[in-house]
Amino acid sequence: MSKVLVYEIGSTTTLVNAFADLDSDDPRFIGGAQAPTTVAQGDVTLGLLEALDELKKRFPEESFDDARILASSSAAGGLKMTVHGLVEDMTVKAAKEAALGAGANIRFLTSGKLRRTDLKKIVEIQPNIILIAGGVDYGERDTAIHNAELIAALPLHVPVIYGGNVENDEEIRLIFEEAGKEDLLFVVENVYPRIDQLNVVPTRKVIQEVFEMHIIHAQGMEKIREVVDSHVVPTPGSVMMATELFSQLCPDVMTIDVGGATTDVHSVTQGSEEISRILVSPEPDAKRTVEGDLGLYINHDNIINSFLKGELEKLTGLSEEELQAELDDFRPIPETENAKKLIAALTTRAVITSVHRHAGHLIDLFFSGGRKSAAMGKDLTNIKIILGTGGALTQLPQGKDILLSIPRSNKGDRLLPQEGVKVLIDQEYIMASLGVLSMEHPKSALKLLVESLGGEDVSASCHSEE
Repeated sequence: MSKVLVYEIGSTTTLVNAFADLDSDDPRFIGGAQAPTTVAQGDVTLGLLEALDELKKRFPEESFDDARILASSSAAGGLKMTVHGLVEDMTVKAAKEAALGAGANIRFLTSGKLRRTDLKKIVEIQPNIILIAGGVDYGERDTAIHNAELIAALPLHVPVIYGGNVENDEEIRLIFEEAGKEDLLFVVENVYPRIDQLNVVPTRKVIQEVFEMHIIHAQGMEKIREVVDSHVVPTPGSVMMATELFSQLCPDVMTIDVGGATTDVHSVTQGSEEISRILVSPEPDAKRTVEGDLGLYINHDNIINSFLKGELEKLTGLSEEELQAELDDFRPIPETENAKKLIAALTTRAVITSVHRHAGHLIDLFFSGGRKSAAMGKDLTNIKIILGTGGALTQLPQGKDILLSIPRSNKGDRLLPQEGVKVLIDQEYIMASLGVLSMEHPKSALKLLVESLGGEDVSASCHSEE
């Protein structure tokens, strides 16, 4: 039966994972291989073909000649976006949630009318996509129209998505038509159609579709269609797809992906009824946050500097001299026992910090009649299962223990997962690939994800509290 290859084109490494029998009741993960990414050399296909050659060497008994090829990419800067809304806590927040959930790397976020300095920064960023929002349906109109006119006049040839006040739809279309850029405009449903209502899913879907259409124009990626047959999605977006896929089996799930450059947190949960009654503003069921200062390699200095003097030595059990030796020869993949102790400590800090930023918290509101408790942000108290993926959590023997430390990190005001939460590790490190695969083979992708997470143990974790 035909096979499917899924490439993960990272900034430094390209992975290829091979799957077979996806139309049967017994799909299988054959295995994977990797090679250096070659976007910087001007042709991404060089790295893709090298990874495929390595796969063929590892599995000589398999034939991949007629394999269908899908891909995710965070190379060429990933999905760079700028987002422009009306009010920071309303339409800007909704647009941001839509962009992050699609796997975007948001480089610039503004509220209100754009200024000349804002426009200058947009041009400097050279985003892959620009998202304009603003105004609830049949509410304020002028800000989004003002911003659209300025953006349409910029010397950029990039897609623009409008997801604001529905009354502006035709006006926005006319603005881009007069600018000769009607082919670059995508009008979608309002991300914030009414007060306290988020509508981010339609925009997320269009962002991923637009990314797939235009990623082939990124430097070094022009030849990607020579190799890839179908979907090319942002890698963080594919992890969110896999998390949402898993939520069909186990509702209330969170995925933590600790990488070399960022730590991403994906949660799919409506939260508890108790918290929802006191929530100040709405949150999406599916939420992603990305912490660009919490990478284990590119940004490891940021994590190290967050420890108090002597704290890192205490956590790792290393002497000051041993710790300094590891820091002086820091490598992305730990090879010695001391290096693994250091990476475990850094991973723990990255996990705890990123989840605390992702989670909401309790606040006190004061009125003339007294004090009232309220909640802001994402409620994670109903999370039943935490999934771990990424190089560190899938390779470190302490991966599960690190994730189990999340409830214990709560000082009382954070809306974090509770004690007793179950933890599962993506043992094959294929979660991102399975997110892409789910676009064409959802049933098989879910079955393979369950197997990578522990097979029978997954079913027990999902139903342990029923």
